[in-house]
Amino acid sequence: MTGGPAPQPATPPPRQAGADRLIALFLFGVVAFNPPLLRVFGAGDTLFGLPLLYVYALGVWAGVIALSAVLLERRGR
Repeated sequence: MTGGPAPQPATPPPRQAGADRLIALFLFGVVAFNPPLLRVFGAGDTLFGLPLLYVYALGVWAGVIALSAVLLERRGR
C-alpha cells in the first residue's frame, strides 16, 4: 500500500448570503405581482388622481429594481 492520503470528495463552494437574498427578492416579486393581490389594488380607487393599481405596480417594480441594485453592488465588493 503506497500512496498518500485518500483524496477528499469535492465539496461545492459555500453559498453567499447575497444569493439567498436575491432569491428571496425574486420570490417577493412573484408574490407581489400575483393576480389575486393585483385585484385587491385594482378596485378602482385612486391616489393623487392616479389609479391605485398603477401606483402599486410601479412602486413595487421600482422597489424590486432598487433592492436588486443594492444587493448586486454589495455582492461585487
